[in-house]
Amino acid sequence: MATISSPGIGSGLNIKDIVSQLVAIEKQPLTQLQVKAATVQTKISAYGELKAGVSALSDAAGKLRSLTTFNGVAATSSKATAISATAIGGTGANNFSVTVSALAKAQTYASASLAKVNGESQPIGAGTLSIQLGQYGAAPGYVFAPGSAAALAITVDADDTLADIASKINGESSDLAATVLNNGSGEQLLLRSKATGEAAGYQLSVTDTDGNLGDSLGLSRLMTNGTSSGSITQYAGDAKVMVNGSIEVTSATNTFKDIVSGVSVSLLDGALVGDVSEIAIKPDDAPIRSAVEGFVNAYNALNSMLAEATKYDAATKQGGLLQGDSFAIGIQNAMRGILQSTTTGSAFARLSDIGISQQLGGNLSVDSTKFNAAIAKPEDFKNLFRIDNTGTTTDGVAVKFKTFADGLLAASTGLFKTKEDSLKRALDQNTKDTERLNAKIARIEAQLNRRYSALDAQVAGLTALNNYVSQQVTTWNNANK
Repeated sequence: MATISSPGIGSGLNIKDIVSQLVAIEKQPLTQLQVKAATVQTKISAYGELKAGVSALSDAAGKLRSLTTFNGVAATSSKATAISATAIGGTGANNFSVTVSALAKAQTYASASLAKVNGESQPIGAGTLSIQLGQYGAAPGYVFAPGSAAALAITVDADDTLADIASKINGESSDLAATVLNNGSGEQLLLRSKATGEAAGYQLSVTDTDGNLGDSLGLSRLMTNGTSSGSITQYAGDAKVMVNGSIEVTSATNTFKDIVSGVSVSLLDGALVGDVSEIAIKPDDAPIRSAVEGFVNAYNALNSMLAEATKYDAATKQGGLLQGDSFAIGIQNAMRGILQSTTTGSAFARLSDIGISQQLGGNLSVDSTKFNAAIAKPEDFKNLFRIDNTGTTTDGVAVKFKTFADGLLAASTGLFKTKEDSLKRALDQNTKDTERLNAKIARIEAQLNRRYSALDAQVAGLTALNNYVSQQVTTWNNANK
C-alpha cells in the first residue's frame, strides 16, 4: 500500500527547508562552473571573430601577392555606345580598329495568317509539324543543310489552335521560342531561334492528315507551298567585323572573344553596320589601388579588433575579454613587426616609403600624394609587396603577411586550431564536471532526506513516549488524592 510521507510532521522540524538550504550550499560550485562555461563560450566566439579577421587579411595580402593584380590593363573604345572592349590582366599594350560589317542575327519565321471566327481562334487541323535544325547557305539560294540532330516532331491534334501549337513547341524545344501574333485580321505562329549565328537555323515541314500540302485547308496552312523558305522573315547570321579595315572576323554572337590575344570585343544594342571604333589597351593601376585599399582596410579591422579585445580601461578598471592573452598579444606584435621589417629588391623598403604609415592606435593611413608618386614606379611598387627572397624577413610585405596569416589558419597545425581545440576540451571538461557535481548533489539530497526522515521518526516516537508518560503520571497523581 502506498504511503504518504510528510517530513517534519512528527518532530515539528521544517525538514524540507533544512535539506533545501544544505543542498544549496552543495550547489554553490555549480555557479562557478556556469560562469567558467560562459567565459569559455565567449572566448570561443572572440577567437572566431579574430580568425575571420586574420582570414580577411590573408585574402587581402593574397591579392597583393598575385601577379594578376599588378598586370592590370584597361580596354577603351572610341565609340563606347556601340562597341565595348575588355582585356584580361597581362595583355600587352595595343591599338586596333574595329568596323562593324554585320550584327549577329537569329532566324525568325512567321506562318501564314489564319482568320478567327467570331473573334475565336480556330483549330488548324491534325498532323505533324517537323522542325529540323541546321544551317542555310548564302543568298540567293539559301540552300539548307540539316544538322546532325534528328528533327523534332510536334504532334498536332485536330482541335489544336495556334496557341496550343506554340505551347507544344516551347515545351519540347530548347532551341526555339514560339508565340502567336494577332495581326488584326488573323493570327500567325512566330518562331525565333534562341541562339544567333549561321549555325542556329532551322527548317519546318508538315505532314497534313488531309494528304494535300498545297491546299488552303488543314495543318499545311502554316506553310507556304509546303516548305518553310517562303515564311522565313530573317535568316540566322554571324556577326562580322573588319579589324584594321582589312581582316574579317566572324562570331556566332555579337561578342568576339580573344579577337586579339587577351582582348574581347562586343557589339552593343546601339551598334550599326559601318560603325568604327578605335580599341586601345593600356596598363591600368586600378586593380593595384583596389588591392592596397583592401589590405589597409583588412589590417585596420584586425588591429582594431585586437586593440578592443586586449585593452585595459584604467578608469573603469575593466579589461577586454582577451586582456593579457598571450595569443592575441602575439598576433599584435607580429603584425607590427612585419610592418617594421624591410624588403630588399625594391627602391621602397617599407610601406611608409609609399605613403602607408601607422597612426596612433596602430591603424594604417594612406598619404595619397606620396602613394601616387610611388605607384608611378610600377616595378619597385610591385616588388615591395610580392618579391620572394626565399622565405626571409626581407620578402615583400604581402608575402610576409600572407605567410604569417596562413600559418595561423593552417587546418591541422595552425595556432587557431590549437586554441579552438583547447577551448573545446575545457568546455567538454566543464560539462563533465557539471554532470558529476549534479549527480553528487542528488546523492547528498537523498541522504539528507533519509537521515532527517529517520530523525523525524525518532523524535515522533520520543514525543509519543513523553506524552504517554505524562498521561500516566497524571493518572497516578489523581489516584493518590
